[in-house]
Amino acid sequence: MHAIGFDRRLPIEDDHSFFDITVPRPEPTGHDLLVQIIATSVNPVDTAVRRSTSGILDHPKVIGWDAYGIVTAVGNDVRDFQSGDRVFYAGSFKRSGTDSDYQLVDERIVGHAPTSLSPAEIAAMPLTSLTAWEALFEQMHLDIDHPADNAGRTLLVINGAGGVGSIATQLAKLAGLTVIATASRPETIAWTKQHGADHVVNHRQDVVEQVHALGLDTVDYILELSNLNQHWSEIVDLIAPSGTIVSITGSNTPIDLRALKQKRATFAWEWMYTKSFYETPDMQSQHAILERVRGLLDAGRLQSTLTKILTPITAANLRQAHALVESNRMIGKVVLTNQ
Repeated sequence: MHAIGFDRRLPIEDDHSFFDITVPRPEPTGHDLLVQIIATSVNPVDTAVRRSTSGILDHPKVIGWDAYGIVTAVGNDVRDFQSGDRVFYAGSFKRSGTDSDYQLVDERIVGHAPTSLSPAEIAAMPLTSLTAWEALFEQMHLDIDHPADNAGRTLLVINGAGGVGSIATQLAKLAGLTVIATASRPETIAWTKQHGADHVVNHRQDVVEQVHALGLDTVDYILELSNLNQHWSEIVDLIAPSGTIVSITGSNTPIDLRALKQKRATFAWEWMYTKSFYETPDMQSQHAILERVRGLLDAGRLQSTLTKILTPITAANLRQAHALVESNRMIGKVVLTNQ
């Protein structure tokens, strides 16, 4: 089958940064689904993995995570899917990726695809939706089904215009929170408001002063999606006593968790791949989350963040998609599709 791979770190403008390869079509076993890839999107993790590669790999690596596709075969232990089902998912960090004609994926991290959206609109959603959902409803322990319980609670989303921020804002509003999101350019401010933010503050200026100007001394929850080190002192100042902070970005240098002790605040990491990477007992929860997301998308309560489509799925288009994401100017999601 056809796939797109890389074997070294090269500037994305280099024609060899991604190239076409032919690999055997895999066979499903156990809980695996064999999925024909119809559409896939590019996330910052894709560019980070490619750019962090050292030396020359012995074999080309195929990456890519977000997918919309059709199940063509199933393993012996599969219970929730059958051939012909249309599915969407974000995959595993340990397995060959979506930049290929076919891919194996464990059914426990797969959802039935929405029926009211296009393939590209669907493929834009899994990774960011899973990340936002786990951050809000698992790490922060919020409840989307009882929004009245969250009335008066505040969430600060740092990088509200990004892929995860755009979904987190929508989900938090469904859960009844007041959302303050950060954005700095006119177009990202407009995008963030379009996706439900009650207030927008500029992360290139003093975030603490801007939040105080809204009449708030602190916020109950902070979702950090861009440069934890840069914003750490602001986070410490703004988090409420017994509040919760969740970060997805990692840290270039150690952060001072002791600064949270007096407030008894909670800090947690969110990594969407943890469940599939370690095959945790709650791995099946990602199937359940995607089924909930499907329902919200089909009901029009959650909006896809697709903004750019490239057709078809080729090495040249994949290079273009990575260049867009690496520019750090991308608003919404870029999707490659064969339909």
